[in-house]
Amino acid sequence: MFDVDTLIADCVTARKESDPRRAIKEVLTRAVDDQSGIVDALPPERAEFMPLHVSSELTVLKVVWTPGMRIYPHNHQMWAAIGIYSGGEDNAFYRRAPDGLTESGGTQLREHDVCLLGDDTIHAVTNPTAVYTGAIHVYGGDLVHAERSQWDFDTFAERPYDTEATRQYFEDQNKQFEN
Repeated sequence: MFDVDTLIADCVTARKESDPRRAIKEVLTRAVDDQSGIVDALPPERAEFMPLHVSSELTVLKVVWTPGMRIYPHNHQMWAAIGIYSGGEDNAFYRRAPDGLTESGGTQLREHDVCLLGDDTIHAVTNPTAVYTGAIHVYGGDLVHAERSQWDFDTFAERPYDTEATRQYFEDQNKQFEN
């Protein structure tokens, strides 16, 4: 049976391994394979990014995307691992270019998928499904306090990441599905 405290403890232990990203991927793979347990413990019912654990070494978030939700290109400034337990994420990848960003591929994640992202990854996320996407995102540091960037979808203009604006965007997405 899935347990949030066990997930966090397993991630903290995995972070100390010689290859922490691979160890975290194994933890997430086990977690998202227990789909009914994780859905019960972390229900994907409304858009949110909820910290489950934050330290200088590791951040673990529950992230939920509404159907069709799309978030602008952004970076993390640290490696990340994403495990999907409901719905899906389409990730578009970018790299820096003289005029802002240029697209450089992408990946589709669905239930039970786990993906690793590097320290320098810039990506945008879309939920292409008709259901709420539930995911566990694990970062190799303190994502909450990290200085990072976001880019405008239309102009690719870079600016500092705005956590409060992102939180408001998630709430605005929730309003579309209330009633």
